[in-house]
Amino acid sequence: MRNFYSNGKLLLTGEYFVLDGAKSLAVPTKFGQDLSVEKIKESQLIWGSFTHEGACWFEAIFDLTKFRLVSCTFNSETEGNAEVIAETLLEILKEARSLNSNFLNSENGYMVKTTLTFPRNWGLGSSSTLINSIASWAKVDPFKLLWNSFKGSGYDIACAQNDVPILYQIKDEKPMVHQVVFNPIFKENLFFVHLNEKQNSKEGIAKFRERNQNIEKEIEIISGISDAFLEATSLEDFNRLIIEHEKIVSSIIKLKPVKEKLFPDYFGEIKSLGAWGGDFILATGNSATPAYFKNKGFETILTYAEMVL
Repeated sequence: MRNFYSNGKLLLTGEYFVLDGAKSLAVPTKFGQDLSVEKIKESQLIWGSFTHEGACWFEAIFDLTKFRLVSCTFNSETEGNAEVIAETLLEILKEARSLNSNFLNSENGYMVKTTLTFPRNWGLGSSSTLINSIASWAKVDPFKLLWNSFKGSGYDIACAQNDVPILYQIKDEKPMVHQVVFNPIFKENLFFVHLNEKQNSKEGIAKFRERNQNIEKEIEIISGISDAFLEATSLEDFNRLIIEHEKIVSSIIKLKPVKEKLFPDYFGEIKSLGAWGGDFILATGNSATPAYFKNKGFETILTYAEMVL
């Protein structure tokens, strides 16, 4: 049996703008996804996807001789259906084989099991961790696999592979990844709060692409804020950077910052992470922060130490 593991991700700066070359700060999370592969005699790929609680939420069988779906089942109260998920998975596998003709091209088959270590609705990268692990299994470039089968900047793939924070930037259509030290002395004042909604990043990207304006100046400013995040020596400085970043993104995507929209009475600062409107936000605060959000109906609150690898 072979085992692969990929880290989850959070994009602290540069949401949307990372697509157009902004330098962005991202962190791998203590949560991720396991993928185990076991050979079987039948020329089939038997796939099972499991939640962090051990429940199987998706199963599929693929015929490897014809490389097509045989059957699939989907057990979830959330969005999606078995056929769409199975076909998406098949496309990823086909693309992996196009990058390495030896992949899934033998007489034997495989039994594959994936297991998330976080709830599916958290948005920490159930797709990116899967693509990275499949790329490791197939011995192909994970960024090519991502860009040939999905869209996106690729920062999530970089997080899946790195165990420390990174500065990520796309230059000349190539991913640039630099490991950095991000260990602020005020990290006890940083909290990650889940908004109880799963945001569709594809929709957010589409909205960003709809804009009709030059954003070279904003890209430069966002890149500078990413560097400044690393150099901030006080919570006050960090808060000022959050406010500036939120204003810039809001002005381009024409959405209200999450603090203004949902938490105008909050005593700290709040920053969206990734596509605006769902998943996790970053809140600066103190020991009163968890109680504030719980009183607002948001029960999932993690400290920096609990979330970041």
